[in-house]
Amino acid sequence: MNVTRLSAASVAAVAASTVLLLSGTAFAHVGVQPVGPAEKGGYATVHVKVPNERDNASTIKLEVSFPTDHPLSSVMPQPVPGWTTKVTKTELDKPLKVHGKEINEAVSKVTWTGGKIGPGEFQQFPLSLGQLPEDADRLVLKAVQTYDNKEVVRWIEEPKEGEEEPQSPAPVLQLSEPAGDDHHGASGDEAKSDGKEAAKVDDAAHESGETASASDVGSSDTTARVLAVVGILVGAAGVAFGVLAGRRRTS
Repeated sequence: MNVTRLSAASVAAVAASTVLLLSGTAFAHVGVQPVGPAEKGGYATVHVKVPNERDNASTIKLEVSFPTDHPLSSVMPQPVPGWTTKVTKTELDKPLKVHGKEINEAVSKVTWTGGKIGPGEFQQFPLSLGQLPEDADRLVLKAVQTYDNKEVVRWIEEPKEGEEEPQSPAPVLQLSEPAGDDHHGASGDEAKSDGKEAAKVDDAAHESGETASASDVGSSDTTARVLAVVGILVGAAGVAFGVLAGRRRTS
């Protein structure tokens, strides 16, 4: 019985260790995480998250390349203490039109150097990106991570939907539909009509409230007057009763 329990416990421990090992392997790679929504056609702030995967080396350089099929007119890195940032731009074969202006070049790569990510640590590199494409569901940002032992890890394999994650997957930024594109909402005319009906209901309720209030005030005022007269009469009767009682005692 004890042997059976021991065997079961051993199997459970091995299974748990395997799950943790596989989980660490799956998530210990360079990734990109948006801060808030990353809507198509809009701008977004993202964090490029870089974990250090080595026990005997530190990450000292990161390069992130941006797609050429969906170039971004604006890529602005936020300063990271201890790191130096270099932004590389490339001329476009086909100019971009952004806010009515033609853009002939776009950021193709951002490089961070000078800092250090030690074993068991990670670093986030914030970026402001835009204008995000309207005809794509995601952006693939290829990254290259360099260690101080001269090892280079290329996170450039594009993940394919329905397939297993590649050995060195590239960071992927998922894009969402614009919040304003809600086809289930009411149209402008319907919204106006609803607004007018709501206003009528509010006005009717307001007038009803005023009428009820006036009626209540009138009723309260009449009741108060009647009670006042009754009080006076009761008071007068009390005085008369007192006078008569005094005369009887005197006589």
